[in-house]
Amino acid sequence: MAVISTSGLARTFQTKQGAVEAVRGIDLTVRPGEVVGLLGPNGAGKTTTLRMLTTLLPPTGGAATVAGHDLVRDPAAVRRSVGYVAQSGGLDPHVSVREELVTQGRLYRLSKAAATARAKELAADLGIDGLLDRLTSQLSGGQRRRLDIAMGLTHRPAVLFLDEPTTGLDPGSRSDVWELVRRLRAEHGTTVVLTTHYLDEADALADRVVVVDGGVVAAEGTPAALKLTHAGSADATLQDAFLAITGRGPAADSAPVAV
Repeated sequence: MAVISTSGLARTFQTKQGAVEAVRGIDLTVRPGEVVGLLGPNGAGKTTTLRMLTTLLPPTGGAATVAGHDLVRDPAAVRRSVGYVAQSGGLDPHVSVREELVTQGRLYRLSKAAATARAKELAADLGIDGLLDRLTSQLSGGQRRRLDIAMGLTHRPAVLFLDEPTTGLDPGSRSDVWELVRRLRAEHGTTVVLTTHYLDEADALADRVVVVDGGVVAAEGTPAALKLTHAGSADATLQDAFLAITGRGPAADSAPVAV
């Protein structure tokens, strides 16, 4: 049984210069409890795909179900089933961590008491319980990202979408986010779909990688399978496979690939 299933999912934008096909037909299946890395060059359609799957952007073609709900016919049920952590976050710098979490709970129609209890639970689970009374503007980058993810988990979603969750974080904070993703799957069975700038991140976290190029799926498989099939060796890096699939990106293994 698939928790996410898409067939020909597409999005065309109308501009003064004419139609732009940002996503030309994505066929994707994600199983419950799976961690899937969505990769691709800049402009490949990754964020547009995430925005469609979270109902923030209506598709102009194709079909999709998320957590058993039709994306177009029942968007409210999809929203109840998913959490979305955007690339830039959306914290109010003038309120405390506690206020942000409680407000998020209230937006999901929890009572004040239930929202307060859920805020404490999430803060403890994500290691920010000592920061509940601190203004969000006073948090470090890693602490803000933990709070972003906590807010996305307020309603216990079946599927969590993470758009470039570790961009701009130091190595220690990146490692903390990696461990959090692993815990979400191991302890709660959460399905996670993430986009990332860093191919080592996808290699470390993803059960399966989907490479999008030109608005369609160019390749998919486990990191090991992609390395063997497209880079010719199990000892190759995921960057080697990515470059073979897409034909573009930096050549130095030491540099992160922006995707």
